[in-house]
Amino acid sequence: MTPVRYAMVGGGEGAFIGPVHRTAAAIAGNCRLVAGAFSSDAERAARSGAALGLAPERSYASWQALIDGERALPADERAEFVAIVTPNHLHAPVAIAALEAGFPVLTDKPLTDTIEAATAFVAAAARTGGLVGVTHTYAAYPMVRQARALVAGGGLGAVRRVAVRYTQGWLGRAEDTVGKQAAWRIDPARSGLAGAFGDIGTHAFNLVETITGEAMERIAADLRAALPGRALDDDGAALFRLAGGGRGTLVASQVCSGDANGLAISVWCEEAGVHWAQENPNVLRVARRGGPEEIWTPGVDRTYLGAETMRVTRTPSGHPEGYLEAFANIYHDFALAVRGQAPDVPCYAGLEAGMRSMRFIVAAHRSSADDGRWVDLEEGA
Repeated sequence: MTPVRYAMVGGGEGAFIGPVHRTAAAIAGNCRLVAGAFSSDAERAARSGAALGLAPERSYASWQALIDGERALPADERAEFVAIVTPNHLHAPVAIAALEAGFPVLTDKPLTDTIEAATAFVAAAARTGGLVGVTHTYAAYPMVRQARALVAGGGLGAVRRVAVRYTQGWLGRAEDTVGKQAAWRIDPARSGLAGAFGDIGTHAFNLVETITGEAMERIAADLRAALPGRALDDDGAALFRLAGGGRGTLVASQVCSGDANGLAISVWCEEAGVHWAQENPNVLRVARRGGPEEIWTPGVDRTYLGAETMRVTRTPSGHPEGYLEAFANIYHDFALAVRGQAPDVPCYAGLEAGMRSMRFIVAAHRSSADDGRWVDLEEGA
C-alpha cells in the first residue's frame, strides 16, 4: 500500500523521543511524515520542520494550527493520523482535538497526566469512534510476544508469581534534573501525579498484563522521592495480585545508580519460568522443572517461533532485534489499522490498556499515601 501520511506534535529540537518515533516510522516502511508542530516555541518549531525537509506551510507554529490546517486540506493530501510525543499534560488536549477533527491518534505513554484528563480522552474516543493507539514499546519486542504466547497460551500452566523491575540511575543526583528531558518529568504540572511510576512503572505494569494475559487487580505500594525537594516519586515498589490468583512484585526507580535501562521480567508458572531482560532482548529464557534450560531467540528463519512472533521479527537470525524495531512494529501496525487492515494482535496498546495504566498510577499513589494499604485498581478509575 502507499505510505500512510502522519503528522507529529512535539519531538522537535532537543527532544529525545521524537527522533525515535520518526526513525521507527521510517523503519516500519509504511508511514510518511507530512506535517508537524514540533515545539511550543514557534521559531524552534519552524527550524525543526525545515531540518526534517517539510514544506513551510506544513510546519505549524502550534498544535491547534496543525489540526486546523491539516483538516482544511483535501482528503488525499492531509495527514491520516496524528502522533503525539509531547510531555504528558498535552496528550489529552491534543488527542481530543485531533479525534474531534477526524484524525486517528497514536500517543506516547502514559495516556495522560491525570485520571480526569484520561477520562475525557476516553469519552472523546467513544464519542467520535476514533482510533487510538498507545506506544507501550516493550510489548512489541519479538521475544516478549513469544513470552506471551508461551504464558498466556496456557501451555505452562497457571501463573504463580511475577517479578518485574524497571531500574534506571539517570536521576540519581540532584544536578540530574537540569535539562529538557528531566525537567518536565519531575514537574507535576507537566508530568502529572506520578514521576518514575508514571514514566517507567507503566511500562513494567503493561508488560505484566501483556505477558500473563491477566489483569492486575490489587496493589500495595510504597513510593517516595529519594532525593530531597522533588515533588514526584523517583523510586518505588509494589506488591500486586493478578486476576488468576498469581502474586507479584514491581519495582520502578530512576535513582538506582549505575543502572541504564534495567527492565526485566520473570513469570513463574506451574511447569516453567519464563525470563526476559530488555538489555539483552534477543534472549528469552525458559526453565522447565525436570528439563534443560531453553534459550529462545528471534530471527526470520526461526520457524519454531509462534506466528505472531514471526510476524514482528525483522532481522536475520543472530542480529539484534531491539528498541527501534519494536517501535517500528507499533507504527507499522497502527498504519495498517488506519487503513482498516489491523492485525489480530496489534503491537500498539489500545485505549483500554492505556486507561488501565492510568488506574495503576492512581491506585499505587493512593496505596502509598495510606501506608501501603491494598487498593483495587478500579479505585483508580
